[in-house]
Amino acid sequence: MEKILEVDKVATQFVQNDQPLTVIHDLSFHINKGEVVGLVGESGSGKSVTSLSILKLFKGTTGSIISGEIKYKGESISTYNEAKMRKLRGKQISMIFQEPMTSLNPVMKIGEQIEEIIRLHMPYGKKQAREHAVSMLKKVGISRAEDVMKEYPHQLSGGMRQRVMISIALACYPELLIADEPTTALDVTIQAQILELMKEIQRDLGMSILLITHDLGVVSEMCDRVIVMYAGRIVEEASVDELFNNPQHPYTQGLIQSIPQIGQRVEALFSIPGNVPQPSDMPQGCNFAPRCNQVMSICSTKEPPLTTKADRRRCSCWLYEEGS
Repeated sequence: MEKILEVDKVATQFVQNDQPLTVIHDLSFHINKGEVVGLVGESGSGKSVTSLSILKLFKGTTGSIISGEIKYKGESISTYNEAKMRKLRGKQISMIFQEPMTSLNPVMKIGEQIEEIIRLHMPYGKKQAREHAVSMLKKVGISRAEDVMKEYPHQLSGGMRQRVMISIALACYPELLIADEPTTALDVTIQAQILELMKEIQRDLGMSILLITHDLGVVSEMCDRVIVMYAGRIVEEASVDELFNNPQHPYTQGLIQSIPQIGQRVEALFSIPGNVPQPSDMPQGCNFAPRCNQVMSICSTKEPPLTTKADRRRCSCWLYEEGS
């Protein structure tokens, strides 16, 4: 199967108070053409930084990729300068950001914001760009597209703004869409509509999607394969069926156990004790050891390797390493 994105041993670093902090460690995964891959984990696990690393969106920050390689359709983009990345972003690889109210320009009309990316990447004149922008708004389910083109972001509801963000991301028909928490802060009804819209467009365009979320319900509905991150590292990877039917890493087991079950009455919902450690205060050995209910002595001294199993699923845990 053709790989559209390959991330190989990538490490990302930020500088805080003149001290370098590595927040993404030895990250390796791939996305196949037409595949939907979920990237899950608690806040602070490194999901959003992973997306920023892929697109090198570090302008105005101290972030940088310090090692590893990222390939798009077999070509290394790790060494691309800003000019080459600008040609790639929005055209081949596009992104839906977490919060549309802060991602959309508040002083530009919706039409101007969609037309801007169309004019940048497609050989369209002003009239063609406007017609294409209107068609994209209609494609994402906005019936009064011509009116919305003349409005500002604050005049739209949260669901409408999210649809506008999706139309901008899809305007140039990218082959890979990175969706970072695309349904955050939306009510359940609008969330269902947005997810159904994404599935429909993905089928129509044959697009690949990297879906970043902490909502495992969204993952079960949308994804073919799931990558679980914790403290800047991958701890488990499996097909969506394997992950939900037989989670192996104690962290994944805890995440799934935290999901409320319909018809099951309990006094208190399960939660994983503690918090994701800060990059400046990582524990020795396995990063999850202080919160793990299956911890062993080796977990506090040595970091477990990310091992590929016979069924091609991956897990980083001493429970599955021989001789541990």
